[in-house]
Amino acid sequence: MFGFDQGECEHIAAMLSLGPAGGPGYFCLHEDSLQEPDLYMANGENIRALAALSDARPCALKPALLVGRPQVELPYPVLPRPVASQALFAALASVVAERAEALAALTARGLPQVAERRRRQRPDFDLTDPADYQRRRKGPPAGAVLIVDKGGALRDHISRLFSARKLSVEWTDSASTAVRLCDETAVAVVLINTSTPGVDPYALCAEIKQLDAANRIAVVLLVGDNSPYHTARARAAGVRGLLDKPVADRHLEATLKKLLSLPL
Repeated sequence: MFGFDQGECEHIAAMLSLGPAGGPGYFCLHEDSLQEPDLYMANGENIRALAALSDARPCALKPALLVGRPQVELPYPVLPRPVASQALFAALASVVAERAEALAALTARGLPQVAERRRRQRPDFDLTDPADYQRRRKGPPAGAVLIVDKGGALRDHISRLFSARKLSVEWTDSASTAVRLCDETAVAVVLINTSTPGVDPYALCAEIKQLDAANRIAVVLLVGDNSPYHTARARAAGVRGLLDKPVADRHLEATLKKLLSLPL
């Protein structure tokens, strides 16, 4: 969601949580979420929101819905204010139906679903010099996935998901052990369940980010209703982003592939 104030965000989120029976479920992703959205919603009366929407590159696989009519014509459906629940779900149903048609067309042609949002602006470098390009280019991350959780079930599950790639997946329930493993072994991604007993996920991330190998380690928080995400602390600690629990396999797999630079 782009360009809404907190009150309107909460109002729309509350309506989305009460979706019609038998229809699709909707929820709003946090700005720091690593999960790819299925659709975008933007404040059509906010020029910065429209610029952010443009940067996100809406497409048939990730359509957009505007709330409030913009001053210029844009190729997105518009939901007028004030937002009524019935009108909201009718507009969403239309957008979701069009997305389903696009997905079906891709599947019929045997094409992958590769649309991906751009979470940050990319710098506009002149890459005409091959030597300069090679200096700026980073190699793919190398190392294991480390799980910090109260049990090893997630470690076992990820190992099964990536069994064909023989991905190394480690587990610990100790913050100090996690720091030691990141310092002494090759770790590319750390997944921290924020409800792990005795572990402060933000302090743990900050400690990992003080290591010599910090630049090659992405720290991701797994967040649930009983362990809310603290945006300011997460960003100060160097957290890469979050995933909402429960995490569907397709989102977990897509996120890890992206962080590990594996083929989608």
